[in-house]
Amino acid sequence: MLRRKSDFFVFRDNSLSVKSDKEARKEEEQSPTPFEEYVYGLLQIKTTSADQFDNLEKHTQWGIEYVDKYTKFVKERSEIEISYAKQIRNLSKKYQPKKNSKEEEESKYTFCRAFLTSLNELNDYAGQHEVIAENLTSQIITDLTRYLQELKAERKSHFHDGRKAQQQLESSWKQLESCKKKFERDCKEADRAQQHFERMDADINVTKADVEKARQQAQVRHQMAADSKNDYHSYLQKFNQEQHEHYYTVIPNIFQNLQDMEEKRIERLGVCMKTFAEVDRQVLPIVGKCLDGMTSAAEGIEPKTDSNQVVESYKSGFEPPGDVEFEDYGQAMKRTVSENSLSNSRESKEKPAGKSKSKLWPFIKNKNKGSVPEDFSHLPPEQRRKKLQGKIDELKKDIQKEMDQRDALTKMKDVYVKNPQMGDPASVDPRLAEIAMNIEKLQSEEQKFENWLAEVEERMPSKSETHRKSVIYETQNSTVSNNCAQDRESPDGSYTEEQSAETQVKAVANRTSCAPESDDEFDELETIGTCKALYTFEGQNEGTISVTEGELLYVIEEDKGDGWTRVRRNEEEEGYVPTSYIEVLLETNAKDS
Repeated sequence: MLRRKSDFFVFRDNSLSVKSDKEARKEEEQSPTPFEEYVYGLLQIKTTSADQFDNLEKHTQWGIEYVDKYTKFVKERSEIEISYAKQIRNLSKKYQPKKNSKEEEESKYTFCRAFLTSLNELNDYAGQHEVIAENLTSQIITDLTRYLQELKAERKSHFHDGRKAQQQLESSWKQLESCKKKFERDCKEADRAQQHFERMDADINVTKADVEKARQQAQVRHQMAADSKNDYHSYLQKFNQEQHEHYYTVIPNIFQNLQDMEEKRIERLGVCMKTFAEVDRQVLPIVGKCLDGMTSAAEGIEPKTDSNQVVESYKSGFEPPGDVEFEDYGQAMKRTVSENSLSNSRESKEKPAGKSKSKLWPFIKNKNKGSVPEDFSHLPPEQRRKKLQGKIDELKKDIQKEMDQRDALTKMKDVYVKNPQMGDPASVDPRLAEIAMNIEKLQSEEQKFENWLAEVEERMPSKSETHRKSVIYETQNSTVSNNCAQDRESPDGSYTEEQSAETQVKAVANRTSCAPESDDEFDELETIGTCKALYTFEGQNEGTISVTEGELLYVIEEDKGDGWTRVRRNEEEEGYVPTSYIEVLLETNAKDS
């Protein structure tokens, strides 16, 4: 009995191969129970790797939370950039000059234009902060958000594999313990059967049949113990193999995968931190250009030019009054005052009936600020002249625009007359009549402002220093200005209203007589010059010709004011093209003619 029991425990100790000889001797001395042995073995399996899994699980979870923390940091930085850019844009928009306001009129000064340039550059500067926010979102936040999901899934997979391997090893250990307990139980049953047989064999009162039965029972029990021993031995070898594979292959692979995962996570964080800095560095050149633009605008301020603009804007054109002569009241004579004195100028302008009283512009302000006179009589002479000249130039542009429309509609009507299938010629007549009325109205307006302008220029103190802005009116008055100046001056140097009116009528008559008549000198289809196409034009309407950019053509009819020039490509191809689409080079003989 003792020998078989000792052999059993020796076999069991050798099969476990996880305890030292000293521990085995101590275990034999303490003689632990089978349950204590089972618990000890199970704890040994769990503490070998489970504690490492717990530590790694905590560390990897902390790493995921750190990635999420950095993602939130970048999000807040992006929101700050967007908010800052929005505030900068609102600031730039707030100080932009409003349309039809005094601020828009002040844009003629260099310092105002410099400030406007700075506002525009500041708007571009805000745009770069929006670019920073956009790049942070696309290159870091989106990437890290997607990586976090992948990282969580990978971590879950690795720990799932570790727990599964741990459970398989524990299950194998439980089956090993079951086999061992069965072997132990069968050994005890065999011992009891053997003792019972020996007692029956020694008892003389027991029959031979009972002894034989006890002997057979003991043999059966010994056979069952032997079979349990073989099962236990084979399963023990299987468990040892699985345990060796678990600790030397499965668990190291899982730990290695977790280590690789952590290294990739750290590397990804490093790349994102580098991108965080690069996003700012990418916009620095453009930000520098914005700042350079502000600096250049500030350096382009010209104080002298701005002061001259002020002088030009508020120059009145008045001549200082002459000296007041001494009035001797001691002699009985008529009081005489210098004709150039301030009082004389006041009296002379009050004489004509039907004319409003003159104003001393340097000293008297206009009280009627609510309504501006149409002739700008509330302004000083120089400012009035500028306003009238500007109004005349606007009317000339409007007249030219209406005339261009009239010519275009006339050509369209001619096309409809030649080709009735393209349209009804009578449909154009109402519009032509309306345009004719508009032209007549605008010309009458222009004539009215021309009269007021002539009146102002007659009263200007120095006609030779006054220059008209319109080139056409300046050339027309080049031969009339001297005569008008002589007619306006009396022998004593004073101005006369009657002669100025006559001179005004003469000037208008001269301008009317010099108006160009219908130009028919180019009716013959002779080449008068060449032209080069600046842009491509597809002549889809009848009477036009298609040209390509850079093409050289012959000019056979010059632009008559309608915006079209007649050109020829060869003897068979000719037509009209927009004058603004070509560069015309007329021959010298054609210009002279």
